[in-house]
Amino acid sequence: MLPLILSLILLAGSAPAAEKAFLESELIFPLEKKHNHSSMVVELPGGGLFTVWYRGSGERTADDVDIRFSRLDKGKKEWSAPRVLADTPNFPDCNPTVFVDSKKRLWLLWPVIMANEWHTAIMKYSISSSFRNPAAPPRWEHSGIITFIPPNFAARTQDALGPALAKAAPGSREERYLKNAIEKSKDKYFSRMGWMTRAHPVELPSGRIIVPLYSDGYSFSIMGITDDGGMTWKASEPLVGFGAIQPAIARGKDGTLTAYMRDNGPAPKRLHVSVSKDNGDTWSVPVDSDFPNPGSGSEVITLRDGSWALIYNDTEKGRHSLAVSISDDEGKSWKWKRHLENKEGGSYHYPSLWEARDGSLHASYSYFVPEGKSIKHAHFDVDWVKQGNRP
Repeated sequence: MLPLILSLILLAGSAPAAEKAFLESELIFPLEKKHNHSSMVVELPGGGLFTVWYRGSGERTADDVDIRFSRLDKGKKEWSAPRVLADTPNFPDCNPTVFVDSKKRLWLLWPVIMANEWHTAIMKYSISSSFRNPAAPPRWEHSGIITFIPPNFAARTQDALGPALAKAAPGSREERYLKNAIEKSKDKYFSRMGWMTRAHPVELPSGRIIVPLYSDGYSFSIMGITDDGGMTWKASEPLVGFGAIQPAIARGKDGTLTAYMRDNGPAPKRLHVSVSKDNGDTWSVPVDSDFPNPGSGSEVITLRDGSWALIYNDTEKGRHSLAVSISDDEGKSWKWKRHLENKEGGSYHYPSLWEARDGSLHASYSYFVPEGKSIKHAHFDVDWVKQGNRP
């Protein structure tokens, strides 16, 4: 009898650890034929979740595209019906991001596409301290347009691409691309337009807020920076590489910032990496990481325990496989990986990732299958990721 009792005690003691690892997921709204894409999720200060995305009959070429939102309020089991959050009439509103700052203000940032091409984007933003009413959209206290002049744009472009141009074969596609990028970098209008959001902004201990931005016109990235809570803005120097776009930022214990970026360039397809040691003002030339990337967005975040979490499509081709990886040494190694999705025939991509106050993780991502499109939400914890893929 004693061995049996001891076994039951040991099993009971291990049960909480076994139950701690979990994954829950659901579609935020039913599948539909409209294009629903590029979502972003945050936890609200009072509890509950807030998710945004864009919806319409297409993307940059469809003038009916607007920004939608849905809430999963604390204690509720179902997401609210999607509603319009922002709409610039007769222009596509795309790639929204939301963010909650240290003052518990909700930010919405998004590009408006002025002439149906990505490089004609203008960045808009709104800030709200009044968003607790689940029956109403946030009331925006401040709204504006983000304008800036990226410093040393032409010089940094020449520094990064000039050596490759000198080695490029005359008349090659590479030579044409490099010449075009270097020449465009001298154009004031072109370098000040077309910047768009993708990943969550990051707030530093100083209060500086960094908004990761990218341009499809250049296939470069920059950082929008505000040191006064969104009243004024400046830009970082550019992150110039071979298709390094859609940056997301992790912060190390020593304050070093590391940006992981989508690969919009030639093969081999890898996430690009760049580093800043001056709070985002300047960045190293992006280089390839070991992570495969099919030309799709990803997001990296710093968790409260100092670990980093990365959500990404872990293939060089196709967006059917969506994984989460965890690093406990600030990106030097990634010991744990598990898939949220891995099914041929679908596309599960453009993910966002947020750590809740209880330490669990929330992801949102575009969910495209032959039957239609939606935005999917997944709720899980680090232990679930560390268990690895199961049969």
